[in-house]
Amino acid sequence: MTTDLHGRTQRLELSDQGLRDFEAVVLDATPEGIVVNRSAFYPGGGGQPADHGVLIWQGVETRVVGVRKGDDLYLIPAEGDPIPPVGTVVRAAVEDERRSALMRTHSGLHVLCGVVFRDFRCPVTGGNMEPLTARMDFNLPEVPPGFKELVEDACNAEIIADRRIDVRVLPRDEAFAIPDIIRTATNLVPPEVEDVRVVDIVGLDTQADGGTHVASTKQIGRIKVTKVESKGRGFRRLRIAISD
Repeated sequence: MTTDLHGRTQRLELSDQGLRDFEAVVLDATPEGIVVNRSAFYPGGGGQPADHGVLIWQGVETRVVGVRKGDDLYLIPAEGDPIPPVGTVVRAAVEDERRSALMRTHSGLHVLCGVVFRDFRCPVTGGNMEPLTARMDFNLPEVPPGFKELVEDACNAEIIADRRIDVRVLPRDEAFAIPDIIRTATNLVPPEVEDVRVVDIVGLDTQADGGTHVASTKQIGRIKVTKVESKGRGFRRLRIAISD
């Protein structure tokens, strides 16, 4: 199975994260979900929410308010919007402001993860994001003095360094031969996955990851660690905000 195919849909965003507009053919369509042959809508995963956008066809517009994974990839239409018939060629547009913000946020979380792993050797236990705001949980038994400020300063130093962010797909054995490729406390890559998508912040952080990212750390903007919370014995939650 190719890594850019989900059911009958070719996932364009995995190879071209800057793509926002594309044409597609409707393969199936109900008010619960529209299946197209190719899509740049990120379906959500790894804490990153699904994209929003529109489908334009025959002079009408269908708003896409989410994406659902199943045997196929289903674009979720806004309630009451018209549904394009099977066989229709649609012009699709991913909402750029939301996607771009989520890409900056996701890359910012990888910088955070890389810094905390490098400096404190702590694995990730969870995370979630919305545009320009996010949280990440770590197995960190003790919080050293000045931890919040140290992490924030180190993250922004990596942003200023303008590190390149590369994305590649590797055979499973080759990917898992990379030291610390899995930064979560539990390996979340299903055993049936033969090819692993790897996101590499060159010189800082290399992880198995399926989300969308900016091309370099400088494009993230600035990271502010807004809060450090205790979530039980040994577990800390760091909340961050992304700004220009």
